[in-house]
Amino acid sequence: MSVTLKDVAQAARVSVSTASRALTGTGLTSERTQQRLVRIARRLGYRPNPIARGLKTGQSRLVALLVHNLTNASFQVMAEVVQARLKALGYQMLLCIGGDDPQQESDTLTTLVDHRIDGLIVVPTGKNGAQLKALAKDVPIVCLVRRDDATDLETVLADDPQGAYLGTRHLIELGHKRIGLIVGRQDTTSGRERLSGYVRALREAGIARDDTLIHAGHFVPETGATCARRLLDLPRPPSAIFVANHEATLGVLRVTAERNIAIPADISLLCYEDMPWFEWHRPAISIVDNGARDLANLAVDRLLHRMDAKGNGREGVREYRVGARLIKRDSCRQIDAPVPGKSAKSRSSSSKSSAARSAKV
Repeated sequence: MSVTLKDVAQAARVSVSTASRALTGTGLTSERTQQRLVRIARRLGYRPNPIARGLKTGQSRLVALLVHNLTNASFQVMAEVVQARLKALGYQMLLCIGGDDPQQESDTLTTLVDHRIDGLIVVPTGKNGAQLKALAKDVPIVCLVRRDDATDLETVLADDPQGAYLGTRHLIELGHKRIGLIVGRQDTTSGRERLSGYVRALREAGIARDDTLIHAGHFVPETGATCARRLLDLPRPPSAIFVANHEATLGVLRVTAERNIAIPADISLLCYEDMPWFEWHRPAISIVDNGARDLANLAVDRLLHRMDAKGNGREGVREYRVGARLIKRDSCRQIDAPVPGKSAKSRSSSSKSSAARSAKV
């Protein structure tokens, strides 16, 4: 049988209300009394009932973070930041995985309502705007990474247009004119904005857009593999591939390895978003960093502000941007520069063999 608050109060010979105030850190109890009650509660094995406490106080001290997956290293970083920030303030984080699936997202939102959460940070699919809008009447919500166009919820985004522009311009400055792009779906904020940055850089450089070099899909390794095969099978394959999410990069790396295509000798590779082993990979993979840690910290700041009774519902919503930055490593090379360790003759042979491999597969 579980130990109740009444049991703790009886053991300490105080009223239930005094025990409650001491163990929750509220009310007018002396520090000495509070410390004594905490010791007795621990000895008896008392654990507070958060649901009952939430019904009484109107606060569950639960905040949910709903992301698509934990394959994405950015989501891992965000979860760590959000959990640490909330824990320091006495909240528990509920980590929910939506799989970038609208139905799974909808089911999760319904469950979170039942748990009487105090706040929600969500990476939306963009398909449940009406449900999010209804939930936002009672629960402070901040959208992260993606905007839900059907709502006016407060949103924290990376500067994806600028990040994709910087990455594409870097490849152009290295002499690349045929740049393959593997990007997210165009019904997502990040997918549209990263494509817009790529197109802008091409336009400024006077390079015509070639839709055979642009492929979109879900943020999964399989997308990267499928799109990489299509790009490499073109009569004129690209000299560089810009992968606008790092999950798809895993699929690209598999295909280049299967075809014995060397990076960057045969093709340059640039990735949007970082993950720890990209720096340890050989060659180290150049990336556009979306600032995952800064995004998460800003999302928590905005959510806490909206959870504050003084700020919640008394002001308009805003969209915030966190700047992206290019980190140059070793996976992109000047297209007319010598390949380290190769003679002119061997470089010519490598280029021919690479083209032959692309043509055969």
